[in-house]
Amino acid sequence: MANPERLVTTVSTKGQVTLPSAIRKRRQWGAGTRLLVEDTPEGVLLRSAPAFAATRSEDVFASLPHSGKPKTLKEMDAGVLAAARPVLTTLKP
Repeated sequence: MANPERLVTTVSTKGQVTLPSAIRKRRQWGAGTRLLVEDTPEGVLLRSAPAFAATRSEDVFASLPHSGKPKTLKEMDAGVLAAARPVLTTLKP
């Protein structure tokens, strides 16, 4: 917005504010839209919250179908144990 509008809203006794309709329409923020609230040196900044939590590629790859030979129970147990071993070594008895 090159020439920002100056709109005023009021904080309710519950700490709620109603965003002006023009802003909600321009940003396509309907009822239930989740917003991130950031306290900045210039004031409070509202941004749309991401629809999905951040993920790592390792998390996504684990959900891909396996195209090779099926693993045996023994092989699966060994894989689980290998992945759990670093965590198990940090636990105190």
